[in-house]
Amino acid sequence: MYVRPKKHLGQHFLKNPEICQHIAESLTGYGDYQHVLEIGPGTGALTSYLLKLEKYKVEVVEIDEESITYLNAFYPELRGHIIDKDFLRLPLDEMYQHQFAVVGNFPYNISSQILFKVLDHKELIPEVVGMFQKEVGERVASGPGNKDYGIISVLIQAYYDAEYLFTVDREEFNPPPAVQSGVIRLKRKPEQPFGCDEKKFKLVVKTAFNQRRKMLRGSIKSLLQPGADITLPVFSQRPEQLSVQEFKDLTNLIFPQNS
Repeated sequence: MYVRPKKHLGQHFLKNPEICQHIAESLTGYGDYQHVLEIGPGTGALTSYLLKLEKYKVEVVEIDEESITYLNAFYPELRGHIIDKDFLRLPLDEMYQHQFAVVGNFPYNISSQILFKVLDHKELIPEVVGMFQKEVGERVASGPGNKDYGIISVLIQAYYDAEYLFTVDREEFNPPPAVQSGVIRLKRKPEQPFGCDEKKFKLVVKTAFNQRRKMLRGSIKSLLQPGADITLPVFSQRPEQLSVQEFKDLTNLIFPQNS
């Protein structure tokens, strides 16, 4: 039985079993979860190694009917555990009352959307291990002062510790993607007061990076109150110079919590 990789679904099937095993074994169990949700299993190259990890209960979400037929035929243990829906449309807070990890060789055309959905359900997801386009993975894991550091870096790292694990060459896939790939791991940070208004924090981060080459006195000018003291040192910095904590401090400076 042959499953044809479909371009419109962003399917690039991993061929190297050692890489699949490495991804599966990169799950640490952090957060004491017992359930794992794989996104886009395709023909089950990674799934087969997840199923060998007996401490986890594995579910997969797949929208390609051809792949679903294949998985049912070759992985009978998955029957009843295949969700034939679009992950981005799943009501995760209705489906799960328990913690679970997210793992997968993610379709690159929706990989950033997957991360933002994880953020929307961070209380349920203590760990993520995923394959991304290399530059996206590097961006997520980059720290302040790095040219790759941006909106997604700050928003993810506000809630998760991000680690770039390893690079995967394009020839390890069928068909080969146009770019190299990278695997990253996210571990949710311990729960604690966030330190500022979360919605306003996101607004400040997005506004600042929308004009990332400008100093903050220019890039976030639209958010400042009349008479704001733009001579403060922080306003002479560019957004990629600020850590997550400094963005929180900046948010409180612009929008005092007691105001």
